[in-house]
Amino acid sequence: MKHDEVTLSSFVRWQRKSLNMTQPELAEKAGTGLRFIRDLEQGKKTLRMDKVNQVLWLFGYELGPVACGRRD
Repeated sequence: MKHDEVTLSSFVRWQRKSLNMTQPELAEKAGTGLRFIRDLEQGKKTLRMDKVNQVLWLFGYELGPVACGRRD
């Protein structure tokens, strides 16, 4: 996976698949619903950050601020 192509959805999908987990398995381990995992991997624009972190923590990550190159 190239760095410039990484999205949250592709990152989660890649991590899940690298651990040979199904979406239902990930949902169970993260304590979220299957619908949430599907929405996350499909790139839904509005997701609860606490739930996203529940998933990311399984992979050793969490959400944080990222510079977007904008300076107002």
